[in-house]
Amino acid sequence: MTATTAAADARIPAAHPFAAHLRRAAALDAEQPHRAWTPQDGPLPALYLSHGGGPLPFEDREWLDPLYHWARTLPKPQAIVVVSAHWESAPLSVSAAQPSELVYDFGGFDPLYYTFRYDTPDAGDLARQVTALMPRTAQVHQHARRGLDHGAWVPLKIMYPAADVPVLQLSLPTEDPGKLLALGERLRPLREQGVLVVGSGHMTHGLPFLTREMLLENKAPSWSSDFDAWAADSLARGDVAELARFRTAAPGMPYAHPTVEHFTPLFVALGAATDPTAPVLTTLDGYGAGLSRRSFQAA
Repeated sequence: MTATTAAADARIPAAHPFAAHLRRAAALDAEQPHRAWTPQDGPLPALYLSHGGGPLPFEDREWLDPLYHWARTLPKPQAIVVVSAHWESAPLSVSAAQPSELVYDFGGFDPLYYTFRYDTPDAGDLARQVTALMPRTAQVHQHARRGLDHGAWVPLKIMYPAADVPVLQLSLPTEDPGKLLALGERLRPLREQGVLVVGSGHMTHGLPFLTREMLLENKAPSWSSDFDAWAADSLARGDVAELARFRTAAPGMPYAHPTVEHFTPLFVALGAATDPTAPVLTTLDGYGAGLSRRSFQAA
């Protein structure tokens, strides 16, 4: 299946920034192959990543380079479980173990992006592991066809462009921080088996309030920068209770998150951490179109 991805990648125009990214990644991997995780490495961290707007990260080295180098600082995982803002569904659902298509859940972009592929290895074993970790009373729906949405495949294609790591997507079954922390805690044992647990969203996501200055000058409005500063401080102090009160405690609300699905995957990542109250390691900050792209890993 990775051959399908490689064939699609070969059709990307050579001058495109993502084609250049693929060339840089291939050269680095030839010089220094990405070492696979082993039990001696201990548990992988859990990640919260801001995934950018649709396929736009493919065009910007300020997204491409940090995401790829973040992946290279970690051993290559045995598999990846990702909870994305773009699949809200209850009861908890898992994607197809080996879907035939991606979910191109964005519109108005270059037709090129609807030809991109990310055909990762079969994730059937991982799906069975995830299901076994859930409470006996919980229903877990296994989709027969659903592929990865752009909150999953866009950043992962940048981070692991060879498409050689099995990926399973979980739905976001609730907006409740406590329940999402508990879901992350259920996933925690997977980290000891070399599985990367990822919550994918965006630290601020006030799309209805984008302005010309934000789009053209990357000017962050106060509702975005104030929310980001509040989140950074709370994460540095390990104040999970404060983070859980984001609807009423965070400055910039509700403009920073008029709907909350791009923030709440953060609680899955924190729940999967060994100690959710420990300070996190920020791996990407700054702004894109005035929206905070703060991302972190939690040990």
